[in-house]
Amino acid sequence: MSSAVADVTKNQKIPAAPWFVIGWVAALVGLCYYPVIVRLVTQWSNDEDMGHGFFVPLIAGWIAWQKLSEQPDGPPATPDWRGLILLVWGALQLYIATLGVELFLARTAIVITIIGAVWLLGGIPSLRTYAFPLFLLFFMVPIPGVVYTQLTFPLQLFASSVAERTLNLLGVPVIANGNVLQLSNMELNVVEACSGIRSLLSLTFLSLVYGYFFETRTPIRVLLFLSTIPIAILANAGRVTVTGVLAQFNPEMAQGIVHEAEGWVIFMIALLIMVGVHQFLTRVWAMAQRRRA
Repeated sequence: MSSAVADVTKNQKIPAAPWFVIGWVAALVGLCYYPVIVRLVTQWSNDEDMGHGFFVPLIAGWIAWQKLSEQPDGPPATPDWRGLILLVWGALQLYIATLGVELFLARTAIVITIIGAVWLLGGIPSLRTYAFPLFLLFFMVPIPGVVYTQLTFPLQLFASSVAERTLNLLGVPVIANGNVLQLSNMELNVVEACSGIRSLLSLTFLSLVYGYFFETRTPIRVLLFLSTIPIAILANAGRVTVTGVLAQFNPEMAQGIVHEAEGWVIFMIALLIMVGVHQFLTRVWAMAQRRRA
């Protein structure tokens, strides 16, 4: 009798959260954060470092939809009122950010509110199910200006130093003075846009998405994510070096369309290197497993 009851309980469908409730909550969140969302989208459009921001909610939403389709009955409909804690937290954070004109706090409040809404509607099981796409949403928020400045200048100096040494090895005379490369025919300034922060943010985000779809082992996912940091930094240093070589022949090639196209080519090479690192980690993992066996 007990086994029959267990089978019935196991096969019983868990009701999904009503779509009209989800729609109302989503509409209220969008209404409350409408000014913040508009400014955020505007920065995605104007800030080249945040060009990937448009793709973050789309990819996160698609992954969440895939997880929903994997569970035909949808997330559990049992509300967990502890989710109100995050909702209140998000509201207070938005209020404080509005008073202090702090964009980072206001924008992260959106993500906190969304997490709180998922927790409220679906409970802890839904948080576990949608943990990854919810985490991805933080990548759509630009980093604070203070942190951005602290990161970009050291990256500029590193790229300039590597470019100077590499160019000298290639026979191109150059002298680095901070973030300025003095060539024989022109002065090449490694500005913030050339610091590599753009490729670093985009590549780390893509490494998480790539690891989610093409890797199941958590240690390899973590190592792949960490590997994108030196890959992005070295790739940007390579971009500055290539710019110096091209500028030696034609100064106009250090700017404009050619310079932008060069950045895209270097970024695609960095992506290929990331895939190569994944293949390397996979083989090392397989060798370690065989040795254990």
